[in-house]
Amino acid sequence: MSGPPRVFRDRQEAGEALARALAARIGRDPALGGPGDARIVVALPRGGVPVAMEVARALHAPLGLVLVRKIGLPWHSELAAAAVVDGTPPVLVRNEQVIAMSGMSEAQIEDGKAAALAEIARRRALWLPDGIDTDVAGKIAIVVDDGIATGATARAALTALRRQGARGIVLAVPVAPADARAAIGGDADLMLVLETPPDFVAVGAHYRRFDQVSDNEVKRMLEHYRSGAAGKGDKA
Repeated sequence: MSGPPRVFRDRQEAGEALARALAARIGRDPALGGPGDARIVVALPRGGVPVAMEVARALHAPLGLVLVRKIGLPWHSELAAAAVVDGTPPVLVRNEQVIAMSGMSEAQIEDGKAAALAEIARRRALWLPDGIDTDVAGKIAIVVDDGIATGATARAALTALRRQGARGIVLAVPVAPADARAAIGGDADLMLVLETPPDFVAVGAHYRRFDQVSDNEVKRMLEHYRSGAAGKGDKA
């Protein structure tokens, strides 16, 4: 009989645990490739960045971003009705169940999409001032977030990375509801989740410390990692 689900101290501890689980499967799971395969760790900002940084450090892999933004209900912004990733054209993934249950209109979805893309443009200017996007072409992309709730944000990110030519896609998160695998479906070649509590309520409930990650913290972490201070490489 399994015990109660783990509660992580913070995102750093969750990232370290996720890194150990991933490292143990490299060379054993085809989706992760072998020791000589090129991998890149891709964070879903903002909360996924400190988790992904620990994974990238442990795997000696580059750290990148996928600029995705959820489209929440007008009266409940944390509940995702859809999510969008910028691009030409942008990738929009809808959560039809949430849309149907809420009665959210197409006009509201379009308004939410426009607002999300404007916010993504602001974040791009702040976090990627050199204009260089994350290059996943021909690589195994390990997509990391601090957890999954509805899965809409993750699905949008995975769809966008597939279109950008990722050789393989692995979704790795510390915590997700038990039905998350069904929500993600075939969008990922492998989905690794450390904890799937049967009574899942919210991602933050599985962390003792779950502070909001600020824009400036994301910028600082990316600069720190890319400067070489955190260690980086092309392969793991």
